[in-house]
Amino acid sequence: MTLTNKLQLSLPDAITVFEVGPRDGLQNEPHLSILGDKATALKIALINELSQTGLTHIESGAFVSPKMIPTMADSDIVFSHIQRHPNIFYSALTPNLQGLEAAINVNANEVAIFTSCSETFTQNNIHASIAESLKRFESVIAIAHQHLIPVRAYLSCVIDCPYEGKTPPQQVAEIAKTLIDMGCYQVSLGDTIGTGTPLRVATMLECVNQHIQSKAIAVHFHDSYGQALANIYQAMQMGITTIDSSIAGLGGCPYAPGASGNVATEDVIYLCQGLNIKTGIDLEKFTLVSQTLCQQLGIRPQSRVALAMAHRP
Repeated sequence: MTLTNKLQLSLPDAITVFEVGPRDGLQNEPHLSILGDKATALKIALINELSQTGLTHIESGAFVSPKMIPTMADSDIVFSHIQRHPNIFYSALTPNLQGLEAAINVNANEVAIFTSCSETFTQNNIHASIAESLKRFESVIAIAHQHLIPVRAYLSCVIDCPYEGKTPPQQVAEIAKTLIDMGCYQVSLGDTIGTGTPLRVATMLECVNQHIQSKAIAVHFHDSYGQALANIYQAMQMGITTIDSSIAGLGGCPYAPGASGNVATEDVIYLCQGLNIKTGIDLEKFTLVSQTLCQQLGIRPQSRVALAMAHRP
């Protein structure tokens, strides 16, 4: 068997791209504020356009305190006006019962909760300890299940914390297993400050995989140090088939100083095409949506693929 064949066999035939741009990408985008009332229309149009590209999961808003994240205060309007496709999950971030109720009222067909592997980060982000945050989620998960709504979990700081330093892999594994045992169908493991490298990612995933199945794991890499695609390649070699990414590489975290945006969806699609891994997404269509969004926001895309394709003859 050739080396090429061995490499191909170590990779999945297909992956799911979980698009987080309309929520995680835009929530901290400073240029969104210049649009004023037009920002809501931009979000609705963006989600409608993304729905035409072949995506199956689009994180479309967040039902959180408008004082904490004012850019998501219009999520109810967004959910009420998007043109839904029956084969797409339109998800919402719902950190508490009030948020879940709002998501149910606008027929979000998936919700997400979030916590961290770091006590300090959790306190700064949601003003609770890790244990307290998990306790809060019990009723959210239970009521979501009563309404037949699947629940996903975000787990941040799986490699490093901006306050506490390196995160022990065993700690990641234990919290991830707890979230699955509580009823989450999947845990998205977030390299919040983008410091991960393939070996550290492999060490962490190997530990997590001893507790939960690969299909219940997603990866969520920020690209602060330019390692996101390498980390995704490593994760796929270890059986991970759900990748979080954001259109144009938008994103960041207000509680992680210096963290850049999420890995760009365009770059993930291009990587997968080159590896013969199916995503179901039309790269040309998606990149046009990305370029239009960046023009509307008056920003330069962080996606290398979008930049390269914009200058093709």
